[in-house]
This record gives sequence, C-alpha cells and structure tokens, in this order.
Amino acid sequence: MKISQKLKIIKNLLGLTQTELARELGVSFATLNSWLNKRSTPHKRQQQHIDDFYRKCTGQKIIPDTASQAKKEIIEIKSKRYKNIIKKIIGSPDIYEEFILSLTYNTNSIEGSTLTKDETADILFQNATFPNKDLMEHLEAKNHQTALQYLFSEINSKYKINEEFILKLHGILMNGIRKDAGQYRKHGVLIVGTNVPTANYLKVPVLMKKLIKDINGRNKDIIYAVAEIHSRFEKIHPFSDGNGRIGRLLMNAMLLKKNISPAVIKQKNKRFYYKYLNKSQQGEDYNLLESFLCDAILSGFAVIER
Repeated sequence: MKISQKLKIIKNLLGLTQTELARELGVSFATLNSWLNKRSTPHKRQQQHIDDFYRKCTGQKIIPDTASQAKKEIIEIKSKRYKNIIKKIIGSPDIYEEFILSLTYNTNSIEGSTLTKDETADILFQNATFPNKDLMEHLEAKNHQTALQYLFSEINSKYKINEEFILKLHGILMNGIRKDAGQYRKHGVLIVGTNVPTANYLKVPVLMKKLIKDINGRNKDIIYAVAEIHSRFEKIHPFSDGNGRIGRLLMNAMLLKKNISPAVIKQKNKRFYYKYLNKSQQGEDYNLLESFLCDAILSGFAVIER
C-alpha cells in the first residue's frame, strides 16, 4: 500500500483534519499535502514512523527495533565529529543560547505554558515581561534557564549524577514556585491523563537511590538506558510538581555525559512523547520511546551543526 493511501486511512480513522494530521506527524501542512498528493515521498525514517502510526491505528503489530538504525547514526555522529560536546556547546554562544531557548520553550510548553518561542527568548535574554501572560510562566522560564545553566556547568564525562544534583535541579526549577522545592514529595500523586500508578511516597527515597545507581552503571546501550531511566523516573514521580521537566533535564545530563547531544523534545510532538512513554511504563516496551528519543537527539545535533 502506498504512503498516500495509508495517510488517508489514518486521517479518516482518527477523524482528523489535514492540519491536525500534520501536527500529529510533526510536519508542516505543506509537507503532508505534498505526500497526500504524491508530489514528494517521506524519507526512510518518516516512512517508518507513518507505517508504525498506521499499524497502531488499524490494530496491527508494530515491527520491533525501529530505533536500531537511528542509534547507529547517533553513535557515528558523536564518535566521528565530537571529542567534547559540552565544550562545543558552551564554547559557542549561539549554540549555547539556542539550546537554552529551545529546551526551555519546548519543555515548558509540553507542561502547558502559553508563552511563544519569541516571548520565551525575550524573557530569557532580555528580561522582558508580558502583561498579558501569567507571571508564573515568566518565572518558570527563568528558573528552567538557570537549571540548564547549572546542568551545563556541572556535567562532564567523569561526573557522577547523584541525589544532590537532582534535588538541586528541582530546587532551582521550583524556586519561588513551591515551598517544597528541592524535596521529595510527602504525599500521593496521580499522573494526569494516564492510569499508570506512581510510587508510594514512602518508597521514593529508596527507589531514587536505586535509579541513581543504575544511571551511573555501565550502560552499553545509552539510548536504551536513557529511555528506561526516564520511564522509571516519571513512574516514580518523586516530586510534588516539575517531574516532567526534571526528568527531561536528567535525560539530557545522561546524554551529555556520554558525549551525545541533548534531546530536543518538541512541543508539537507532545502526543507521541506521552503515548510512547506511557507504553513503556505499562508494558516495558521501550522500542517506540527509544526511536522517538533518537529523533529528538538528532534534532539536538542539528542545532550544533547548523
């Protein structure tokens, strides 16, 4: 079956407009229109993504190990082009600021911030304020910027991620927002929009110690390790608030330690991110999450190589 036919079936089954389907696939309206009208063809990884989406919509089984080729590409990029990716990022103001902006804008947007990317840039780099926007959104942006700056200044290949580092990140992120900033939760919580159970708050300290031990273990497959740790961290849900943002910061700390670009998880792909994260938490199937994170990492490398 041709890609254009699969796209039309997906569109009809989900009852989506062309604009909504383009958003689901993470492409522009014009690109999707070109595919539907057979004027162009998606590249190989996009075709794989469409095939997987088609199988999910029609109830067919997804082909395993879709992340393997992307993993090879990532390892090749980091091995052949970069001896010290953190030094590369910090040593180039343009690259550094683009990561600060892109990571801050997208992670906060995923959590519901209404700030545009341009507004976020003005807040971060010009200390601007927007009367029509919630002051809390301004503070969340500035706090995330500070947390990223702390992360970039601390992480290197020999750095051991520890409990103090994670609590410090949360303390910075929630500074002036929550009284329990930098502390594990002392009550039960639910993950909104999912039936995944979170850890009993009494078990959080023990579970986090085990998680940190595994973070610093010998991980032969770093992409799998990042996906598995991220999935577990979000399921533990150790904080009252900010778990998604801290989880993504922790993920990028792990990647940078291994000389791999930060993963830029874009707000427009939020639905897929949550879907694959939820799938990993319910069935311990990390393949789709790994593949998604590979795309996010390659987006990060694109920032460095622009």
